[in-house]
Amino acid sequence: MDYFIIAVAVLAGVVFHWWLFVRIRRWGERDLALSMAGEDPLKRAYMLEKLAEAKSRKVPKAELEGWLHSAANAWAEPEPAEKD
Repeated sequence: MDYFIIAVAVLAGVVFHWWLFVRIRRWGERDLALSMAGEDPLKRAYMLEKLAEAKSRKVPKAELEGWLHSAANAWAEPEPAEKD
């Protein structure tokens, strides 16, 4: 029974540390994308979309910053609506 308790405790610790690592990595990627957007709420939404696109395309972590940087440079400010 002692070995079972130790195994469960070790397994729980490993799973928790894996979960924490994944969460911190996601927060870092999100923060990177939002830092490139500045304070513009439209550009922030655009950069979060591009981050989701990078994840769906499985862009490697080493290339993510450059990929997001090129997406930020491709941002075109929406034209203001004309008033009659």
